[in-house]
Amino acid sequence: MDRMRCPLPVLVFALTALLSICPAHAAVFLFDATKAEMAGNADWVIDADLHNIRISSASDGSGTPGAGSESNPQRFPTPAASGITASTPETYWEGALSAWAIDLVKHGHNVETLPYNGRITYKDGTNPQDLTNYNVFVMVEPNILFTATEKAAIVNFVHDGGGLFIVSDHGASDRNNDGADSVQVLNGLMTNSVANNPFGISFNGDNLTGDFAQADSSASDPITHGPAGTGVDFPYNNGSSITINTAQNSSAKIAMWSSATHGNNNGVIVYATYGTGKVVASGDSSPFDDGTGDPGDTLFFNQGYADTSTTAGILILNASLWLATQPVQPPMLQITNSTTQIQIAWPTASTGFSLQSSTDLSSTNNWSAVTNSAATSGSQYVVTLPLSPVPQYFRLKK
Repeated sequence: MDRMRCPLPVLVFALTALLSICPAHAAVFLFDATKAEMAGNADWVIDADLHNIRISSASDGSGTPGAGSESNPQRFPTPAASGITASTPETYWEGALSAWAIDLVKHGHNVETLPYNGRITYKDGTNPQDLTNYNVFVMVEPNILFTATEKAAIVNFVHDGGGLFIVSDHGASDRNNDGADSVQVLNGLMTNSVANNPFGISFNGDNLTGDFAQADSSASDPITHGPAGTGVDFPYNNGSSITINTAQNSSAKIAMWSSATHGNNNGVIVYATYGTGKVVASGDSSPFDDGTGDPGDTLFFNQGYADTSTTAGILILNASLWLATQPVQPPMLQITNSTTQIQIAWPTASTGFSLQSSTDLSSTNNWSAVTNSAATSGSQYVVTLPLSPVPQYFRLKK
């Protein structure tokens, strides 16, 4: 709550509502490769110059270089992202997620990889790839359980304004044979030292296949209706459905369901806010596959990110661009007074706000609209009110 001191015989509070979003800025997306995302027949990386990682069990951590044939993605994809133009093909980089990453660059964003030996930290100045240096963290099929420190880092990163894109696969899809699959890994993230299931999201661990076309038709849904277009279907090839718990996070919503029954336990793309950050989750990695990448893996183009016969790519890109947006700083109320009246002003650039007042903050239901019309004075809206003998509180509501 923003407080303003005024030379009045009564105390006036200026309250603002943080409810608007600004257009996407030049964000930096960090794609995780520390949790065996390259294991088995998966290649959930944006680019890898080497394919020499061995991943077989938890004892290997996320990989042993020089002893295998899995992708070993470097921090910065090559050739450099600066060479990408509107017509650059996704084969500019080699990875099953390269089409997604190339599109992000074409939209003005930057992409990096957290390599197999990187560290997931938040506010650790000794780590050059600490999450404070990024806007969106992406994890597609992480197959190694998070430590308690890593969980807290990720949750706090989101709470403080970061974006998180998490993708699991179907249950029993343990690609590195360490006893934990991506469903268990991501559900384990929700049990942490910061807050219990802070995102209100859990993966059911079932096994669904189908081209699901039960999209949220609301124009306000940022996933199905966004700058990349309108998404109407999202194909699964053996993936997990998702449950949202609005008691744990009231903002959790489903953008695409697996059936005509629009319940809270059959989502295939879901999203939520937490603190000032955002989360998007999907239960299947197949829609993210562009069909190219590690030459030793069998990758799938059919109904994946780059297949225009579906809207998978549209939904994924809309979700990414939504995650890349940042909250607008709320407008500050300015209050001046004379002996008989007060004037309350806020910037005309902050559209869609209405002024409300209260004389009692003991209940959240005591706010009422100020009926005096706002006049425009230069670059500000101004409301003039008589001076009150009792304390007054004011806020802007979006």
